[in-house]
Amino acid sequence: MPRETGKTRKSHQDGRVPRDTPSGERPAADSARDALGAALAEETDRSLDTAASLLAALPATTAHALLTERGTALLGAAWRRGWEPADLARLVRRDLRPAHSLRYAVLVREETRRYARLDPRWKAQLADLDAGDTGEGIRPDRFSAAVEAVELYRLLFKVPAIEPVGPPPGSLPTAPLPTDDRELTRVRALLAKAEATAYPAEAEALSAKAQELMTRHRIDAARLAGVPAGPGEGVAARRIGVEPPYGEAQAILLDAVARASGCRAVWNEEHGFSTVVGDAGDLAAVELLHTSLLVQAHTALTRAEAETRAAGRRRTKTFRQSFLLAYAEHVGTRLEETAEATVTASAEPEVLPVLAARDVAVTEATERMFPRTKAARVRGVSDEAGWRRGTEAASRADLNHQPLRRLRSGGGGGAPGVPHPHAEPAAPGTPYVRMVKA
Repeated sequence: MPRETGKTRKSHQDGRVPRDTPSGERPAADSARDALGAALAEETDRSLDTAASLLAALPATTAHALLTERGTALLGAAWRRGWEPADLARLVRRDLRPAHSLRYAVLVREETRRYARLDPRWKAQLADLDAGDTGEGIRPDRFSAAVEAVELYRLLFKVPAIEPVGPPPGSLPTAPLPTDDRELTRVRALLAKAEATAYPAEAEALSAKAQELMTRHRIDAARLAGVPAGPGEGVAARRIGVEPPYGEAQAILLDAVARASGCRAVWNEEHGFSTVVGDAGDLAAVELLHTSLLVQAHTALTRAEAETRAAGRRRTKTFRQSFLLAYAEHVGTRLEETAEATVTASAEPEVLPVLAARDVAVTEATERMFPRTKAARVRGVSDEAGWRRGTEAASRADLNHQPLRRLRSGGGGGAPGVPHPHAEPAAPGTPYVRMVKA
C-alpha cells in the first residue's frame, strides 16, 4: 500500500490546505483552494484567471504546497482509474505545451515517492519521463506558472476510467514478463540493421527475419509450457502509443504485427493508444517490431517524397496518408505469411493444439477487456500514387513476387464479426481497424 502520512492522506481526501500553512495565510490559501476547485470544475477562462491570480498572490511556499497536494491527489486518482504514467504523458504532450510536460514529470516524481512498491513497467515509464525532463528553459512568472498548473490539473481531473492493464502503484508487482532476453536481443539487432540500411529490400528481409525469430520463440515457449491452465492464463496487456498524424496507419500496422505474433490490438483513437493483449512473453517483441517498422515506413516515405519532388510533382497529406496505409497493409500481409510459414515448418503436430488454445485464451481475454468494439473505416485513402508507392516500398523484398492477397476477414482467431484490415494491390483500399466504441 502507499506510504502516506496522516496529513497527506487527509489532504488527499478533502483537498484542504496543508496543516503547516501559517495561520495568517490560511484565509487567502482557502480562497485559492476554492478557486482552484472551481477552475477544475468549470473550465472557463474567467475561473482559470481567478485561480491563477489567487495562487500567484500567495507566498511561494504556500502556493507550491497547495498545488503539489492537489496535483498529486489528481494524479493518484487518474492512476486508480486505469491510467499509467506514459499514457498521461502522451495526452499532456498532445493537448498541452512542452512546459506542461515538464511540470507533469515533476508531479509524477513527487507522487511516486509515496509508494513503497512500483511495477517494473512503471519504473521503465518513469525512467523515460526523467530522460525527457531537462529542467531547462525560461522560468515563467508566478501567474503564468499557476496558469500552467491549472491547465495541467484540468486535464488530469477530466480523464475517464479506462481498462487497467496492470496493478496500480502500491500493489504487489506482477511477476516479471517471461521474455527471453537473448531472443529479444537478436530481434533488436536485426531491426537495428533494418532501420540503418538504405536498401528497402534488405530492410524488408531483415524485418521478416525478425518476425520469424519471434514466431519460433513463441513455438518454443508453447512447446515448453503446454496448454494454458485456465481462461486468461499467461495473458497480459500493454498500451502502446498511437498518435497523430496518421494514427490510422499506425493502428493498422500495430494490429498486423500483433496478429502475426498471436496477439490482439484494440485502438482507442480518442486517447491516442492501442491496447495489445497477448501472451506475456510476446508483448515486448510486438512493441519492438512495431516501433522499428514505423521508423522504416517514414524512411521510405521520405525517400518517395524526394523522388516525386525531383520529378516535378508536389505531394500532399493525402499522398502520405495513402502511402503509410498501403505500407501498413502490405507489411502486415508479409508478416502474417512469414508467421504462418514458420509455424508450418517448425511446429510439431502436438504443438499446434497448444498454439490454438493460447490463441483462444488471448481472444477471450480481449473480449472480456473490450466487450464493445467496432470497425472504424479509415478516411483519406484517395491518392493512387501514394498507395502504389507505399505498396512498392513494402514489397521490394518479396522474392516470390506474389501479388498482394486479401487478408481473411476476422482471420487469425480475431473477434467474431470484426473485419481485419484489407486492400487490393492496384488501387487504394478501405482499411479497417478495431477501436474502442466511444
